[in-house]
Amino acid sequence: MLAFTTTASPVGELTLAASGAGLAAILWENDRPGRVPLGDMTRDDRHETLAEASRQLGEYFAGRRTRFDLPLDFQGTDFQRDVWAALVAIPYGETRSYGEIARAVGRPDAVRAVGAANGRNPISIVAPCHRVIGASGKLTGFAGGLNAKAFLLELERSRTTPDLFAAAS
Repeated sequence: MLAFTTTASPVGELTLAASGAGLAAILWENDRPGRVPLGDMTRDDRHETLAEASRQLGEYFAGRRTRFDLPLDFQGTDFQRDVWAALVAIPYGETRSYGEIARAVGRPDAVRAVGAANGRNPISIVAPCHRVIGASGKLTGFAGGLNAKAFLLELERSRTTPDLFAAAS
């Protein structure tokens, strides 16, 4: 059975779920039911992994964290776990196309399958599926909604853009 808690964020209330092995899910306030099958869960606001995940997410949204340091418990097929591992490898403030992810997992013709796996990413934000965009550079589907995706990308972009005024002082 998974433990869960909720945490407020600038993109809405997030539901965090963890197993004994690590963080298993970060779900959106208006997440599509069944997008991430989790089974039975019990609320535990003191769960160590959930408390740490909530703390690190707060730091991320405040612009003080660019990398998460949490045990992750991805539940999915081998292919999905390969895609999700490729998401975790995308550097803060950068984006990749679905085709680039397909090549990174050694399946260059599996762009649609990468899109499907990306859409089922159970650990949003920490496994940054928001950093995956269309080949044209346009924002594409996102479980949290395109406004949330744009917000996350802008948050990261604003933290990686050099502050020219600070450099001059």
